[in-house]
Amino acid sequence: MTTRATELLRVVHARPGVTRADAARLIGVGTGATTELVGRLGQAELLAEGPTAPSGARGRPTTALIPHPRGPLIAAASITHEAWRVDVVELGGGTLAGRSAGSQGLGGAEVVAAIGAAVAELRTTFGGRIRGIGISVPGTVSRDLRLDASNLGWHGVDLAAAWPGAEIFVAGNDATLAASAESHRGLAVGASVALHLRIEAGLGGAVVNGGQVLVGALGAAGEFGHMPFGDPAVACPCGAYGCWGTAVDGSALARLLGHEQPPDPVSYARRIIAATDPQPAAATAIVATALGRGIAGLVNGLDPDLVTLGGLGVDLLAAAPDRIDEAYRAGLMGFRRASPPPVLAARLGDDGPLAGAAEEAWTALLAALA
Repeated sequence: MTTRATELLRVVHARPGVTRADAARLIGVGTGATTELVGRLGQAELLAEGPTAPSGARGRPTTALIPHPRGPLIAAASITHEAWRVDVVELGGGTLAGRSAGSQGLGGAEVVAAIGAAVAELRTTFGGRIRGIGISVPGTVSRDLRLDASNLGWHGVDLAAAWPGAEIFVAGNDATLAASAESHRGLAVGASVALHLRIEAGLGGAVVNGGQVLVGALGAAGEFGHMPFGDPAVACPCGAYGCWGTAVDGSALARLLGHEQPPDPVSYARRIIAATDPQPAAATAIVATALGRGIAGLVNGLDPDLVTLGGLGVDLLAAAPDRIDEAYRAGLMGFRRASPPPVLAARLGDDGPLAGAAEEAWTALLAALA
């Protein structure tokens, strides 16, 4: 494809429902040239046109640029501590189909095999249109697509086994991918520097600078949950002591309440956070305070425009906003307190990691189509 054709596809992907006239303006060409591009991309079964939502205005109705009904697709998968999910995603981010199941009690290789079976089924259903896959995981991914998830006891899990020989295969940490998605399609669109934090069984996050996720020299940046903001006497599955993640997740709540460590830390934490009894509410308040203080430390060091919270961070923000805000403001440097970066629930919520996996896979596919 020409550079202009690739630019047009990227505009349609980033702005679902964009009109031909708006697309022409965004890529800097005339409407005649855009018409020609749309025609060629239609012949290649990449783009089509469809009606826009009625506006009530007089005149000829406008049309929107939409994915071709026989166009390429990607599979987006997410693995959490309790379940896995696979969606089929078209240009523009729309979901056409999906599969999901629980994963408690399964090993990493078993979960990857289940995802592989679902992807194989979906590839058959869509007649070979699925061109690649993106996978979000609760751990770190090596360059050869091996997963280490210390909180699950998974080490060296071969993610590539989900689709051996895939044309496009990308994988990344769930918090990192959620940050990417929030910057492309969520509250952080247009932010110069955004900080995203995601709590599941532990805490992770990412900094997005100018729309680009900072991944670090080894691709493992954003492990904020392993900063020493927690109790130095508490051991973390990563091997360190005093990790922040152990002070803000389900394990922290269980420890405060004198409960056994739950096999389902996310569901357990949500039940405790939602409870109104005095003892669970007090534990939630302590965890919310630990979250707010840690956010202050990161804001002092990173200077973001805003902070978005995903996973259990959304639940904590809804249940104990005053506790988080009080600890956050108390920990900020004085000059920041008059107008601190807002701390907000991520717009994409629990779908953030999956949306980020889809975004990364589509980015790679569009580059391959160029």
